[in-house]
Amino acid sequence: MADFSVRLSDDDLRSRLGSVIDREGKISRALDALGPVADRRVVLLDADSGLRARQLEALGARVTALPGRVVAHLPRGLADVVISLWAGFRGDSPETLRQVAEAERVLRPGGRLLVVQDYGRDDVSRLLGEEATDRQAVDGSRRDSWFLLHDFKLRVLHCWWTFDSLEEAHDLLVAGFGQRGTELVVGMRRPRLEYKVAVYHRTLGAPEGSPDEAPDEDRLMSPEAA
Repeated sequence: MADFSVRLSDDDLRSRLGSVIDREGKISRALDALGPVADRRVVLLDADSGLRARQLEALGARVTALPGRVVAHLPRGLADVVISLWAGFRGDSPETLRQVAEAERVLRPGGRLLVVQDYGRDDVSRLLGEEATDRQAVDGSRRDSWFLLHDFKLRVLHCWWTFDSLEEAHDLLVAGFGQRGTELVVGMRRPRLEYKVAVYHRTLGAPEGSPDEAPDEDRLMSPEAA
């Protein structure tokens, strides 16, 4: 589900939802800033309808989009950047170290691994009713979290779900999310929802002595700072 994290079985609703999420393009611009992706070979894991792949290609990336998360069939050193969008790399799960090792094999020395996940503690997490996501956000931002202990840095993106009108928001949220959508839309005073996205990023296989520099705005987030 690389386009976004929400699972909707109805193709029309999913397409309509895709048109309102991050209209500003903050996610794709952040991936380019943290990669970068322009003129680079990018492996996109668990690719879905192709929205994110098209966005990356528009930025100049040469994208290899995979329908799943398995990269064992890819040659060693194929990619400059590996991007996981909302799939896998779940912190201290038993699979994560294996997934990082597989990404490192596929990456050229000094390649970049970018892991995108919902950050939680926003309007959208209320809509999804995922209390576990909010707990994960707190855990993921702690200095002793799995990602930060394994040399990842964290950037939090403050994005939006932006609707053309409150009427459109009502129709889409109620149709897509039922009672939770109804409860949320009653309290909306403007046609948008706050949506926070976390990008964990790390250089893998860097030559010895080469630092993994992070942009100035990257920081180790405490729960109070997010």
